[in-house]
Amino acid sequence: MFHSFKKSTIAAAAFGALATIAFSAPAKAAPLPLFPFFLPPQQVEAAPPPVAAAPSQDEDRVEMPARLRRQVVNYSTREAPGTIIIDTPNTYLYLVLGNGQAMRYGIGIGRDGFTWSGTQTITRKAEWPAWTPPPEMIARQPYLPRHMTGGPGNPLGARAMYLGGTIYRIHGTNAPETIGTRVSSGCLRLTNEDVSDLYSRVSVGTKVIVLPMTDRRADLR
Repeated sequence: MFHSFKKSTIAAAAFGALATIAFSAPAKAAPLPLFPFFLPPQQVEAAPPPVAAAPSQDEDRVEMPARLRRQVVNYSTREAPGTIIIDTPNTYLYLVLGNGQAMRYGIGIGRDGFTWSGTQTITRKAEWPAWTPPPEMIARQPYLPRHMTGGPGNPLGARAMYLGGTIYRIHGTNAPETIGTRVSSGCLRLTNEDVSDLYSRVSVGTKVIVLPMTDRRADLR
C-alpha cells in the first residue's frame, strides 16, 4: 500500500514538473509539445516561378537569300588557292580553295560611279577597326564623323582587310540587309559573320582580284 502510494506521488510530481516547464516558457517562444510523437505537418514553400529566358540575338538576324549565303561552290580558275576574286557584277567574293572549288560569299559593292577593278594585295588586317573617312568621302559627305572608334556601331563592322595603298577595304557591316546591293563608296562589305570567317582564312599578302562590272563569267546561283 505504501509503495503504491509512493509511486503514485512520484508520478504525479513528475507530470506536474513537465506541465510547469511546458506552460512557464517565455511568451515569445514556441510551446514545447506535450506529446512529441505527434508532430505538426511541415509547411512546404511554393517553388519560385520560372525565370523567362532572355531573347536570343539570332531573332534580330537578317535572313539572307540562299545565293548570298556562304557556301562552297564549283569555280574554275587558274589562280592559286588562297586568292580572293571579287565578282563585281554578281556581288560575290570567291576565296579559291583549289581543285575547282571556292568558298563563295555574298557581298555589297560600290554604288553607281564608285565601282573599280584591278589587282591588289591585303596589306593590313584589323579586328573591330576604327573608321577615319578619307578626305574624298568627307568632301562628298561633310556630315560624316572625322573619326569613329571600333565597335558594333562602326560601319566597318567586325573585321577589315586593307587593300594596298588604296582607300578601299574588305570589311564587315552593321547593315547586313545591304549585302547583294550597290551601296558603298567602293569598299567591299560582308556580314560580320562572313567577314570574320574570311579574315581567319587569309593573311597579309593575299592577292585580291577585283573584276570589272562588264565581266559576267560567274553564273548566278
